[in-house]
Amino acid sequence: MKQTASQTGVWQLLRRNISAGQLLGYSAANAVGLIVVLVGLMFYLDSGNEAKNREQFFSKDYAVISKKVDGIGFNPVTFSEEEITDIECQPWAKKTGRFTASQFTVYGSVTLGGRSLGTYLFLESIPDEFFDIKPKEWNFDPDDGFIPVIINKDYLTLYNFGFAVPQGLPQLSEEIIGSIPLSVRLTGEGMRPEYFEAAIVGFSTRLNTIAVPQSFMDWANERFYTEGEKLEPSRLIIETDALQADKMNSYLAQHGYEKAGDTADEGKISKFLGVVSGVVTINGVVICALAVFILLLSIFLLLQQSRDKLNYLMLLGYSPTIISKYYLRVVIILNSVITVIAICTTLLARNIWIRPLGEIGIGDASIAPIFIVALTYLLLINAINARVIHRRMHRIWHNR
Repeated sequence: MKQTASQTGVWQLLRRNISAGQLLGYSAANAVGLIVVLVGLMFYLDSGNEAKNREQFFSKDYAVISKKVDGIGFNPVTFSEEEITDIECQPWAKKTGRFTASQFTVYGSVTLGGRSLGTYLFLESIPDEFFDIKPKEWNFDPDDGFIPVIINKDYLTLYNFGFAVPQGLPQLSEEIIGSIPLSVRLTGEGMRPEYFEAAIVGFSTRLNTIAVPQSFMDWANERFYTEGEKLEPSRLIIETDALQADKMNSYLAQHGYEKAGDTADEGKISKFLGVVSGVVTINGVVICALAVFILLLSIFLLLQQSRDKLNYLMLLGYSPTIISKYYLRVVIILNSVITVIAICTTLLARNIWIRPLGEIGIGDASIAPIFIVALTYLLLINAINARVIHRRMHRIWHNR
Protein backbone atom coordinates (compact mmCIF):
# COMPACT_ATOMS: atom_id res chain seq x y z
CA MET A 1 0.00 0.00 0.00
CA LYS A 2 2.91 2.32 0.82
CA GLN A 3 4.46 1.76 -2.58
CA THR A 4 1.12 2.31 -4.27
CA ALA A 5 0.63 5.56 -2.40
CA SER A 6 4.17 6.59 -3.23
CA GLN A 7 3.65 5.84 -6.89
CA THR A 8 0.42 7.82 -6.86
CA GLY A 9 2.19 10.77 -5.29
CA VAL A 10 4.98 10.69 -7.84
CA TRP A 11 2.51 10.55 -10.69
CA GLN A 12 0.48 13.46 -9.28
CA LEU A 13 3.67 15.45 -9.04
CA LEU A 14 4.80 14.71 -12.60
CA ARG A 15 1.45 15.11 -14.31
CA ARG A 16 1.17 18.78 -13.35
CA ASN A 17 3.53 19.80 -16.14
CA ILE A 18 1.93 17.55 -18.75
CA SER A 19 0.07 19.67 -21.27
CA ALA A 20 -3.25 18.18 -22.30
CA GLY A 21 -3.24 20.42 -25.37
CA GLN A 22 0.11 19.06 -26.56
CA LEU A 23 -1.01 15.47 -26.09
CA LEU A 24 -4.29 16.20 -27.86
CA GLY A 25 -2.43 17.80 -30.77
CA TYR A 26 -0.07 14.86 -31.05
CA SER A 27 -2.95 12.38 -30.82
CA ALA A 28 -4.93 14.11 -33.54
CA ALA A 29 -1.96 14.44 -35.91
CA ASN A 30 -0.75 10.89 -35.28
CA ALA A 31 -4.23 9.43 -35.66
CA VAL A 32 -4.81 11.26 -38.94
CA GLY A 33 -1.41 10.23 -40.29
CA LEU A 34 -1.82 6.58 -39.34
CA ILE A 35 -5.36 6.48 -40.72
CA VAL A 36 -4.18 7.92 -44.04
CA VAL A 37 -1.39 5.32 -44.22
CA LEU A 38 -3.69 2.42 -43.43
CA VAL A 39 -6.45 3.65 -45.76
CA GLY A 40 -3.97 4.06 -48.60
CA LEU A 41 -2.55 0.59 -47.98
CA MET A 42 -5.98 -1.03 -47.72
CA PHE A 43 -7.15 0.66 -50.92
CA TYR A 44 -3.99 -0.49 -52.71
CA LEU A 45 -4.51 -4.08 -51.56
CA ASP A 46 -8.18 -4.07 -52.59
CA SER A 47 -7.51 -2.46 -55.98
CA GLY A 48 -4.89 -5.09 -56.80
CA ASN A 49 -6.86 -8.11 -55.59
CA GLU A 50 -9.23 -10.13 -57.75
CA ALA A 51 -12.56 -10.76 -56.11
CA LYS A 52 -14.11 -14.21 -56.14
CA ASN A 53 -16.84 -12.97 -58.46
CA ARG A 54 -14.44 -11.30 -60.92
CA GLU A 55 -15.54 -13.55 -63.78
CA GLN A 56 -19.07 -12.16 -63.53
CA PHE A 57 -17.87 -8.71 -64.51
CA PHE A 58 -14.68 -9.19 -66.53
CA SER A 59 -14.31 -11.26 -69.66
CA LYS A 60 -11.05 -13.13 -69.71
CA ASP A 61 -8.12 -11.19 -71.12
CA TYR A 62 -5.91 -12.77 -73.74
CA ALA A 63 -2.70 -11.71 -75.44
CA VAL A 64 -1.12 -13.16 -78.58
CA ILE A 65 2.65 -12.66 -78.58
CA SER A 66 5.40 -13.38 -81.06
CA LYS A 67 9.06 -12.57 -81.59
CA LYS A 68 10.30 -9.73 -83.75
CA VAL A 69 11.60 -10.54 -87.20
CA ASP A 70 14.73 -8.60 -88.16
CA GLY A 71 15.62 -8.15 -91.79
CA ILE A 72 15.19 -11.14 -94.09
CA GLY A 73 15.47 -14.61 -92.64
CA PHE A 74 14.66 -18.10 -93.82
CA ASN A 75 14.95 -19.76 -90.42
CA PRO A 76 11.62 -19.79 -88.55
CA VAL A 77 11.45 -17.42 -85.57
CA THR A 78 10.02 -19.58 -82.78
CA PHE A 79 9.80 -19.88 -79.00
CA SER A 80 12.02 -22.42 -77.26
CA GLU A 81 10.76 -24.59 -74.41
CA GLU A 82 12.86 -22.56 -71.94
CA GLU A 83 11.29 -19.31 -73.12
CA ILE A 84 7.78 -20.74 -72.91
CA THR A 85 8.44 -22.04 -69.40
CA ASP A 86 9.73 -18.64 -68.32
CA ILE A 87 6.59 -16.95 -69.67
CA GLU A 88 4.35 -19.46 -67.89
CA CYS A 89 6.06 -18.61 -64.60
CA GLN A 90 5.25 -14.90 -64.85
CA PRO A 91 2.58 -13.64 -62.41
CA TRP A 92 0.54 -12.05 -65.20
CA ALA A 93 0.32 -15.29 -67.23
CA LYS A 94 -2.54 -17.52 -66.07
CA LYS A 95 -2.62 -19.99 -68.94
CA THR A 96 -0.45 -20.34 -72.03
CA GLY A 97 -1.44 -21.93 -75.32
CA ARG A 98 0.71 -22.62 -78.37
CA PHE A 99 -0.12 -21.87 -81.96
CA THR A 100 0.49 -24.86 -84.23
CA ALA A 101 1.13 -23.82 -87.83
CA SER A 102 0.55 -25.96 -90.89
CA GLN A 103 3.81 -27.43 -92.24
CA PHE A 104 2.32 -28.25 -95.62
CA THR A 105 0.93 -26.33 -98.59
CA VAL A 106 -2.72 -25.28 -98.41
CA TYR A 107 -4.70 -23.99 -101.39
CA GLY A 108 -8.33 -22.98 -100.97
CA SER A 109 -10.92 -22.16 -103.62
CA VAL A 110 -14.55 -21.09 -103.71
CA THR A 111 -17.10 -20.23 -106.38
CA LEU A 112 -19.01 -16.93 -105.97
CA GLY A 113 -21.33 -15.33 -108.52
CA GLY A 114 -20.21 -17.73 -111.21
CA ARG A 115 -16.57 -16.82 -110.64
CA SER A 116 -14.00 -19.11 -109.09
CA LEU A 117 -11.64 -17.62 -106.56
CA GLY A 118 -8.60 -19.41 -105.20
CA THR A 119 -5.52 -18.59 -103.12
CA TYR A 120 -2.84 -20.17 -101.00
CA LEU A 121 -3.77 -20.14 -97.32
CA PHE A 122 -2.13 -20.48 -93.95
CA LEU A 123 -3.75 -22.56 -91.23
CA GLU A 124 -3.16 -22.50 -87.50
CA SER A 125 -4.62 -24.20 -84.47
CA ILE A 126 -4.67 -23.56 -80.74
CA PRO A 127 -6.12 -25.49 -77.79
CA ASP A 128 -9.92 -25.24 -77.76
CA GLU A 129 -10.02 -23.49 -74.36
CA PHE A 130 -8.49 -20.33 -75.87
CA PHE A 131 -11.22 -19.75 -78.47
CA ASP A 132 -13.82 -17.07 -77.85
CA ILE A 133 -16.32 -19.24 -79.76
CA LYS A 134 -16.69 -22.97 -80.18
CA PRO A 135 -19.17 -24.13 -82.85
CA LYS A 136 -20.87 -27.50 -82.61
CA GLU A 137 -19.09 -28.65 -85.75
CA TRP A 138 -15.67 -28.01 -84.21
CA ASN A 139 -14.10 -31.43 -84.71
CA PHE A 140 -12.31 -33.38 -87.42
CA ASP A 141 -12.70 -36.98 -88.54
CA PRO A 142 -10.24 -38.22 -91.20
CA ASP A 143 -12.87 -40.62 -92.53
CA ASP A 144 -15.35 -37.77 -93.00
CA GLY A 145 -12.82 -35.41 -94.58
CA PHE A 146 -14.63 -32.21 -93.56
CA ILE A 147 -12.53 -29.34 -92.17
CA PRO A 148 -14.30 -26.71 -90.02
CA VAL A 149 -12.69 -23.28 -90.17
CA ILE A 150 -12.87 -20.21 -87.93
CA ILE A 151 -11.67 -16.88 -89.31
CA ASN A 152 -11.27 -13.43 -87.86
CA LYS A 153 -14.40 -11.32 -88.17
CA ASP A 154 -12.38 -8.53 -89.76
CA TYR A 155 -11.62 -10.75 -92.75
CA LEU A 156 -15.32 -10.75 -93.69
CA THR A 157 -15.45 -6.98 -93.22
CA LEU A 158 -12.45 -6.52 -95.51
CA TYR A 159 -14.05 -8.75 -98.14
CA ASN A 160 -17.44 -7.01 -98.04
CA PHE A 161 -16.21 -3.42 -98.01
CA GLY A 162 -12.76 -3.59 -99.54
CA PHE A 163 -12.78 -6.41 -102.10
CA ALA A 164 -16.26 -7.51 -103.14
CA VAL A 165 -17.64 -4.25 -104.58
CA PRO A 166 -14.65 -3.33 -106.82
CA GLN A 167 -14.53 -6.90 -108.17
CA GLY A 168 -18.25 -7.06 -108.86
CA LEU A 169 -18.79 -9.80 -106.25
CA PRO A 170 -21.73 -10.03 -103.85
CA GLN A 171 -21.44 -8.90 -100.25
CA LEU A 172 -22.15 -11.70 -97.80
CA SER A 173 -23.50 -11.97 -94.27
CA GLU A 174 -22.02 -14.31 -91.69
CA GLU A 175 -24.88 -16.77 -92.17
CA ILE A 176 -24.48 -16.88 -95.95
CA ILE A 177 -20.71 -17.22 -96.02
CA GLY A 178 -20.95 -20.04 -93.53
CA SER A 179 -23.10 -22.02 -95.98
CA ILE A 180 -20.68 -21.65 -98.91
CA PRO A 181 -18.59 -24.80 -99.42
CA LEU A 182 -14.84 -24.42 -99.70
CA SER A 183 -12.49 -26.75 -101.49
CA VAL A 184 -9.11 -27.23 -99.83
CA ARG A 185 -6.09 -28.88 -101.43
CA LEU A 186 -3.34 -30.13 -99.13
CA THR A 187 0.10 -30.97 -100.50
CA GLY A 188 3.17 -32.35 -98.77
CA GLU A 189 6.76 -32.53 -99.99
CA GLY A 190 6.92 -35.11 -102.78
CA MET A 191 3.34 -36.23 -102.14
CA ARG A 192 0.25 -36.26 -104.27
CA PRO A 193 -2.30 -33.56 -103.31
CA GLU A 194 -5.39 -34.52 -101.39
CA TYR A 195 -8.70 -32.63 -101.52
CA PHE A 196 -11.03 -31.87 -98.63
CA GLU A 197 -14.30 -30.05 -98.17
CA ALA A 198 -14.31 -27.17 -95.70
CA ALA A 199 -16.63 -24.44 -94.45
CA ILE A 200 -16.43 -21.37 -92.25
CA VAL A 201 -18.27 -22.32 -89.08
CA GLY A 202 -17.53 -19.28 -86.93
CA PHE A 203 -16.01 -15.81 -86.64
CA SER A 204 -13.56 -14.83 -83.93
CA THR A 205 -12.85 -11.36 -82.60
CA ARG A 206 -9.87 -12.59 -80.58
CA LEU A 207 -7.75 -14.49 -83.09
CA ASN A 208 -6.25 -12.91 -86.18
CA THR A 209 -5.77 -16.15 -88.10
CA ILE A 210 -7.45 -18.92 -90.07
CA ALA A 211 -8.03 -21.52 -87.39
CA VAL A 212 -8.73 -25.22 -87.66
CA PRO A 213 -9.25 -27.84 -84.94
CA GLN A 214 -6.14 -29.03 -83.14
CA SER A 215 -7.06 -32.61 -84.01
CA PHE A 216 -6.94 -31.81 -87.73
CA MET A 217 -3.64 -29.95 -87.47
CA ASP A 218 -1.94 -32.80 -85.60
CA TRP A 219 -3.24 -35.33 -88.13
CA ALA A 220 -2.35 -33.23 -91.18
CA ASN A 221 1.17 -32.30 -90.02
CA GLU A 222 1.92 -35.94 -89.34
CA ARG A 223 0.51 -37.00 -92.70
CA PHE A 224 1.91 -34.31 -95.01
CA TYR A 225 5.12 -33.29 -93.26
CA THR A 226 7.56 -36.15 -93.00
CA GLU A 227 10.87 -34.57 -94.00
CA GLY A 228 11.88 -32.78 -90.81
CA GLU A 229 11.35 -32.18 -87.13
CA LYS A 230 8.25 -30.58 -85.75
CA LEU A 231 8.57 -26.80 -85.54
CA GLU A 232 8.39 -24.99 -82.23
CA PRO A 233 5.49 -22.51 -81.93
CA SER A 234 6.05 -19.09 -83.45
CA ARG A 235 3.16 -17.51 -81.55
CA LEU A 236 1.66 -17.95 -78.09
CA ILE A 237 -1.75 -17.07 -76.75
CA ILE A 238 -1.85 -16.21 -73.05
CA GLU A 239 -4.70 -15.71 -70.64
CA THR A 240 -3.48 -12.68 -68.72
CA ASP A 241 -4.23 -10.78 -65.55
CA ALA A 242 -5.49 -7.37 -66.69
CA LEU A 243 -4.45 -5.78 -63.40
CA GLN A 244 -0.82 -6.62 -64.18
CA ALA A 245 -0.81 -5.43 -67.77
CA ASP A 246 1.97 -2.95 -67.04
CA LYS A 247 4.22 -5.76 -65.77
CA MET A 248 3.40 -7.84 -68.85
CA ASN A 249 4.21 -5.00 -71.24
CA SER A 250 7.49 -4.37 -69.43
CA TYR A 251 8.41 -8.05 -69.70
CA LEU A 252 7.58 -8.19 -73.41
CA ALA A 253 9.64 -5.07 -74.13
CA GLN A 254 12.56 -6.40 -72.11
CA HIS A 255 12.62 -9.68 -74.05
CA GLY A 256 11.90 -8.18 -77.45
CA TYR A 257 8.49 -9.82 -77.85
CA GLU A 258 5.60 -8.28 -79.77
CA LYS A 259 1.95 -8.33 -78.81
CA ALA A 260 -0.87 -8.28 -81.34
CA GLY A 261 -3.13 -5.23 -81.19
CA ASP A 262 -2.86 -1.83 -79.57
CA THR A 263 -1.44 -1.95 -76.04
CA ALA A 264 -1.25 1.79 -75.45
CA ASP A 265 -4.15 1.90 -72.98
CA GLU A 266 -3.46 -1.34 -71.16
CA GLY A 267 -2.49 -1.20 -67.53
CA LYS A 268 -3.71 2.40 -67.08
CA ILE A 269 -6.32 1.43 -64.50
CA SER A 270 -3.88 -0.53 -62.36
CA LYS A 271 -1.27 2.23 -62.73
CA PHE A 272 -3.79 4.90 -61.74
CA LEU A 273 -4.95 2.97 -58.67
CA GLY A 274 -1.35 2.30 -57.70
CA VAL A 275 -0.39 5.98 -58.04
CA VAL A 276 -3.42 7.12 -56.03
CA SER A 277 -2.66 4.63 -53.26
CA GLY A 278 1.01 5.59 -53.28
CA VAL A 279 0.29 9.32 -53.01
CA VAL A 280 -2.19 8.76 -50.18
CA THR A 281 0.24 6.52 -48.30
CA ILE A 282 3.14 8.95 -48.69
CA ASN A 283 1.00 11.78 -47.34
CA GLY A 284 0.11 9.61 -44.36
CA VAL A 285 3.77 8.80 -43.69
CA VAL A 286 4.63 12.52 -43.77
CA ILE A 287 1.81 13.32 -41.35
CA CYS A 288 2.91 10.51 -39.02
CA ALA A 289 6.51 11.77 -39.11
CA LEU A 290 5.35 15.28 -38.21
CA ALA A 291 3.21 13.87 -35.40
CA VAL A 292 6.18 11.95 -33.99
CA PHE A 293 8.26 15.11 -34.19
CA ILE A 294 5.55 16.96 -32.26
CA LEU A 295 5.55 14.30 -29.57
CA LEU A 296 9.35 14.26 -29.24
CA LEU A 297 9.39 18.05 -29.01
CA SER A 298 6.66 17.89 -26.38
CA ILE A 299 8.67 15.34 -24.40
CA PHE A 300 11.77 17.54 -24.48
CA LEU A 301 9.77 20.56 -23.33
CA LEU A 302 7.98 18.55 -20.66
CA LEU A 303 11.20 17.14 -19.20
CA GLN A 304 12.83 20.55 -19.33
CA GLN A 305 9.92 22.14 -17.48
CA SER A 306 9.96 19.32 -14.91
CA ARG A 307 13.73 19.40 -14.43
CA ASP A 308 13.59 20.64 -10.81
CA LYS A 309 10.96 18.06 -9.83
CA LEU A 310 12.93 15.29 -11.51
CA ASN A 311 16.09 16.28 -9.65
CA TYR A 312 14.12 16.29 -6.41
CA LEU A 313 12.76 12.79 -7.07
CA MET A 314 16.20 11.50 -7.97
CA LEU A 315 17.60 12.90 -4.71
CA LEU A 316 14.87 10.96 -2.93
CA GLY A 317 16.20 7.75 -4.47
CA TYR A 318 14.10 7.36 -7.60
CA SER A 319 16.30 6.19 -10.47
CA PRO A 320 15.95 7.61 -14.01
CA THR A 321 14.60 4.26 -15.16
CA ILE A 322 11.80 4.28 -12.61
CA ILE A 323 10.82 7.87 -13.38
CA SER A 324 10.94 7.16 -17.12
CA LYS A 325 8.30 4.47 -16.70
CA TYR A 326 5.70 7.05 -15.67
CA TYR A 327 6.11 9.03 -18.87
CA LEU A 328 6.48 5.92 -21.00
CA ARG A 329 3.24 4.53 -19.61
CA VAL A 330 1.41 7.63 -20.84
CA VAL A 331 2.98 7.35 -24.28
CA ILE A 332 2.20 3.63 -24.64
CA ILE A 333 -1.44 4.07 -23.60
CA LEU A 334 -1.81 7.04 -25.92
CA ASN A 335 -0.24 5.28 -28.92
CA SER A 336 -2.26 2.11 -28.30
CA VAL A 337 -5.54 4.06 -28.27
CA ILE A 338 -4.50 5.90 -31.45
CA THR A 339 -3.65 2.62 -33.18
CA VAL A 340 -6.99 1.04 -32.29
CA ILE A 341 -8.85 4.13 -33.49
CA ALA A 342 -6.86 4.13 -36.76
CA ILE A 343 -7.60 0.45 -37.45
CA CYS A 344 -11.31 0.81 -36.74
CA THR A 345 -11.55 3.98 -38.84
CA THR A 346 -9.76 2.27 -41.75
CA LEU A 347 -12.13 -0.69 -41.68
CA LEU A 348 -15.11 1.68 -41.60
CA ALA A 349 -13.68 3.77 -44.45
CA ARG A 350 -13.22 0.60 -46.48
CA ASN A 351 -16.98 0.35 -46.82
CA ILE A 352 -16.85 3.41 -49.08
CA TRP A 353 -15.01 1.60 -51.88
CA ILE A 354 -15.43 -2.11 -51.23
CA ARG A 355 -18.80 -2.36 -52.99
CA PRO A 356 -17.89 -0.27 -56.07
CA LEU A 357 -14.66 -2.23 -56.49
CA GLY A 358 -16.54 -5.48 -56.03
CA GLU A 359 -18.86 -4.51 -58.87
CA ILE A 360 -15.91 -4.44 -61.29
CA GLY A 361 -14.44 -7.68 -59.99
CA ILE A 362 -11.70 -6.50 -57.62
CA GLY A 363 -11.42 -5.95 -53.88
CA ASP A 364 -12.01 -8.27 -50.93
CA ALA A 365 -8.30 -8.36 -50.00
CA SER A 366 -7.11 -9.69 -46.65
CA ILE A 367 -7.04 -7.17 -43.80
CA ALA A 368 -4.13 -8.95 -42.09
CA PRO A 369 -1.51 -6.57 -43.59
CA ILE A 370 -3.35 -3.64 -41.99
CA PHE A 371 -3.01 -5.16 -38.52
CA ILE A 372 0.63 -6.07 -39.18
CA VAL A 373 1.52 -2.54 -40.30
CA ALA A 374 -0.40 -0.92 -37.42
CA LEU A 375 1.19 -3.15 -34.76
CA THR A 376 4.63 -2.69 -36.30
CA TYR A 377 4.14 1.06 -36.22
CA LEU A 378 2.97 0.86 -32.59
CA LEU A 379 6.04 -1.11 -31.52
CA LEU A 380 8.38 1.16 -33.48
CA ILE A 381 6.97 4.44 -32.18
CA ASN A 382 6.94 3.16 -28.59
CA ALA A 383 10.55 1.99 -28.93
CA ILE A 384 11.60 5.41 -30.25
CA ASN A 385 9.77 7.23 -27.47
CA ALA A 386 11.19 4.90 -24.82
CA ARG A 387 14.73 5.49 -26.00
CA VAL A 388 14.29 9.28 -26.18
CA ILE A 389 12.76 9.48 -22.69
CA HIS A 390 15.36 7.13 -21.22
CA ARG A 391 18.31 9.03 -22.69
CA ARG A 392 16.90 12.40 -21.74
CA MET A 393 16.28 11.25 -18.17
CA HIS A 394 19.83 9.93 -17.80
CA ARG A 395 21.20 13.21 -19.14
CA ILE A 396 19.29 15.06 -16.43
CA TRP A 397 20.64 12.58 -13.87
CA HIS A 398 24.26 13.17 -14.90
CA ASN A 399 23.84 16.98 -15.11
CA ARG A 400 21.99 17.48 -11.84
